Amino acid sequence: MRWNWVVTASLGVCLLALPVMAQDGIAAQEQSRSGAVLDGPNPDTNAGPTDPNLGSVTRLPLPRFVTLKGVEGNARRGPGLTHRIDWVFTREGMPLKITAEYEHWRRVEDADGAGGWVHYSLLSGVRSVLIAVDMSQAYSQPDEQSEVLYQSELGVVGRLLQCLPDWCRVSVEGEKGWLKKSALWGVVADEIYP
Repeated sequence: MRWNWVVTASLGVCLLALPVMAQDGIAAQEQSRSGAVLDGPNPDTNAGPTDPNLGSVTRLPLPRFVTLKGVEGNARRGPGLTHRIDWVFTREGMPLKITAEYEHWRRVEDADGAGGWVHYSLLSGVRSVLIAVDMSQAYSQPDEQSEVLYQSELGVVGRLLQCLPDWCRVSVEGEKGWLKKSALWGVVADEIYP
């Protein structure tokens, strides 16, 4: 058995801390609906430096790429509904780069650097890329000597399927092929995916 502390508010004025024995963490959490169960140190309040390469909420790498889940997403000046809308993303599946996190909000930017704070529910972990070089050729294999399957215009969005050190396999309107990673926006230079 271990001791957990249950903190409850009494008349909104004073706090009362009571020790509570719990069988496990789940049982301790179910013991109080009106208070918070503290079980060990809160990771957000730990003393010591935080890693700037990890998100403060998700602990996932920063920057990282995601996609816009719906057909419209408001990018706000700050992380909250009270902040004004600076930008509206209107392209479903568009790749976005997350550069910061705050509670349920993610600071994102597009290939042009435009962006702001977007609620995480508007983002998807499904990966896509933006063709950054006009008339990029898609090959049957990750080799420029292989057959050219199709060409993609600048600004076309494709679904990211796989990435090697220099090549990514992309699906554009159902057609799959290998493109040079340097012709894409939405992947990190040294990224291997999945």
